[in-house]
Amino acid sequence: LANIVLVKKHSGKWRMCVDYTNLNKACPKDAYPLPSIDRLVDGASGHTLLNFLDAYSGYNQIMMYPPDEEHIAFITDQANFYYRMMPFDLKNAGPTYQRLMDKVFQHQIGRNMEVYVDDMVVKTPSAEAHATDLAEMFK
Repeated sequence: LANIVLVKKHSGKWRMCVDYTNLNKACPKDAYPLPSIDRLVDGASGHTLLNFLDAYSGYNQIMMYPPDEEHIAFITDQANFYYRMMPFDLKNAGPTYQRLMDKVFQHQIGRNMEVYVDDMVVKTPSAEAHATDLAEMFK
């Protein structure tokens, strides 16, 4: 069971974090590669219109594999809990999310879109095609 830690945000509000240090040490590293930032910047240059998008709480859209839920359990003074969706503080959350985005947008990446984990840019050479490219991404 992992402990929770309260972290004060810049706004003065508190955020609950789960300390997965021990779990992360025990897990093998997922070597799935993240895209090169230089490639992403080069891929977006020269386009007339760019839309930058952030998949807000994107990690929390990926369901945990049910047998693994017990491994991400955390303790409070009231009860023990576990996430049913992937929390972002797991060691392999980034590579897992990148793998999913690469699969979902495989026909667009490099053509009219670039993806770096939960940050996306839709790139269009002309204003006329921009609505079509955005619609394709949201499809």
